[in-house]
Amino acid sequence: MLDINPCEIKPYGDTLNDGKVQVSFTLPVTYGPKSREAAKRICKKMGMEEIDIVEMKDLKEGFCFFIAYGKVDYFVDTTQIQASGATAEVMDFYQVNEFIEERLGREIVVVGACTGSDAHTVGLDAIMNMKGFAGEYGLERYPWFTTYNLGSQVTNEELIMKAVEVKADAILVSQVVTQRDVHIRNLTELVELLEAEGLREQFLVIIGGPRINNELAMELGFDAGFGSGTIPPEVATYIVEQVAE
Repeated sequence: MLDINPCEIKPYGDTLNDGKVQVSFTLPVTYGPKSREAAKRICKKMGMEEIDIVEMKDLKEGFCFFIAYGKVDYFVDTTQIQASGATAEVMDFYQVNEFIEERLGREIVVVGACTGSDAHTVGLDAIMNMKGFAGEYGLERYPWFTTYNLGSQVTNEELIMKAVEVKADAILVSQVVTQRDVHIRNLTELVELLEAEGLREQFLVIIGGPRINNELAMELGFDAGFGSGTIPPEVATYIVEQVAE
């Protein structure tokens, strides 16, 4: 048995706490020996050792993509971590519906959209569509939910108007396009519009996407944020518990 403190953890590759990591990135360099060396030096600056550039692909127009393996000598003490999430214990499909029936006695109304120029509805559909995601039903399948999936490239104004029209309990916003922080500007505008109309406290406003977490959501003025891999019951649990409160 290895003499390892279970509270002090490192990345795991071949053996426990060996520190092995894999990273991928793009550099604005022309394909060639110098670009490989540039990638190695970037990895070294990250604190990696025993660096091996296992993939180098020419992206043309002066760009290269790299995949590198290496080792880091850092550990994290899990006893010093304090993290907050949108949900604690997640109810399943049946528990959520039973909770609504017993505690609220009415349907929960949810409006969702991909706003701004974002045309990627995969994340939104994973949470809202009847077929759901990862074997879990989407909110459309919940008998105690009424949902409106507005799709992609919806303006913040249109989303708010729909939420007001149907007297929504919650607004779901999916943001996948994040280049140049366009999602930050778009999300900030949504909160500002709600506040300007005196509507911010009328809805639960929830965001989701690959670069979204609960901390960012709170910072931007939203109620909760969900990142990659979120399943429908997590969102459903959060909504019904907050509405009940």
